[in-house]
Amino acid sequence: MQSPVQGRLLYRVPYADTDQMKFVYYANYLVYFERARNELMRSLGLPYRELEARGYGLPVITAHVDYKAPAAYDDELELRASVGWLRGVRMQVDCQILCDGRLLASGYTIHAVMNMATHHATRLPDDLAAIFTNGITAEEACP
Repeated sequence: MQSPVQGRLLYRVPYADTDQMKFVYYANYLVYFERARNELMRSLGLPYRELEARGYGLPVITAHVDYKAPAAYDDELELRASVGWLRGVRMQVDCQILCDGRLLASGYTIHAVMNMATHHATRLPDDLAAIFTNGITAEEACP
């Protein structure tokens, strides 16, 4: 189950995001996931910059995208992200890309929580973990 807190961003597709078929190039959906994650962090009150200043990073260790329908030049997309779960040294961020309310792509990224000084996986301190799990029950937090 996802956190009720959601990052949301409206994004108009530029030509640079499209391929020869005039659709958004498939790899750009992962960039859109990143944009949505950034907005999620802001919505949680913990922008990436602050997380990094506290000595933590969230490198992606797994990425998955299910493509439903293509986006094209000048489409206005809604990029969404929410915390799926946080357990131990890993967390999942669930993402959706929509156009006019229609789901174009969905997926997730799994992140390791990394100590930036040592580059080793680590657990977040309780105060930071609580920010990510806001509204997620214990059963939902550990799938």
